[in-house]
Amino acid sequence: MQIIRELALLREAIASLRNGGKGGGRNRIALVPTMGALHDGHLSLIDEARARADHAVASIFVNPRQFGANEDLDKYPRNEARDVALLTARGCDLLWSPGVEEVYPHGFATSISVSGVSEGLCGGARPGHFDGVATVVAKLFNQVRPDVAVFGEKDYQQLAVIRRMARDLDFDIEIVGVPTRRDADGLALSSRNAYLTGEERQAALALPRALEQASARISGGGNVGAALDEARASLAAAGFDPIDYVELRDAETLAIVTSAQRPARLLAAAKIGRTRLIDNIEVKSNQ
Repeated sequence: MQIIRELALLREAIASLRNGGKGGGRNRIALVPTMGALHDGHLSLIDEARARADHAVASIFVNPRQFGANEDLDKYPRNEARDVALLTARGCDLLWSPGVEEVYPHGFATSISVSGVSEGLCGGARPGHFDGVATVVAKLFNQVRPDVAVFGEKDYQQLAVIRRMARDLDFDIEIVGVPTRRDADGLALSSRNAYLTGEERQAALALPRALEQASARISGGGNVGAALDEARASLAAAGFDPIDYVELRDAETLAIVTSAQRPARLLAAAKIGRTRLIDNIEVKSNQ
């Protein structure tokens, strides 16, 4: 696997990967953007990328513009050697791992803001977060110029923001969402799970369980407000504090909905100890 840190070299490498397709055609490239600290969820995205294109490219960049002033940028887990070994074993062709100055050179003054889908939920709890996400992903799209970009559904609002941005800015890129990977006990895989103590890790299971119970209740025609209240109470009883949100949203637009008359998504974010966890689950239409 090639490891590239300079944009000029990246463009040369991407051009080389594109050449030599079957019958002399153009090879397809799929991009998996990450911030490193890779786990099986990330590796499932590499598998999807390889299935959809001739070459899989991963990026590792801990993006300072999507961290707030009091968030965990400095403590965010970094282990490039381990990440490289995992990507190589999974058949990734190229790793784009630039430094901050390569992505945001001196004088960088541009920001991308995606209204609507970025509002509320994590956008409300983390002001400016999705501006940072949209800006860096747009840069990655222009740097790698993939045919396909693959993201996990665990960060569901992020996926919605990227889809909206790609449509609005006419990126000719297929945006693919991959279902959330979970441990055997149901907890969604996340780089931040490494922060949890053993006791917190067990208590965190209340999050997927509360969402599953609320989803089943809503899909069965139960009262949405009561289902959400019950989920919040379950999280509080397990020790989550604060609970940023537990909400039912339209699966496409992320508009607030009060019934499951069309496909919806149940989304939650809350802190257990010092670790903020997010999760979401599909709510099937009951019509």
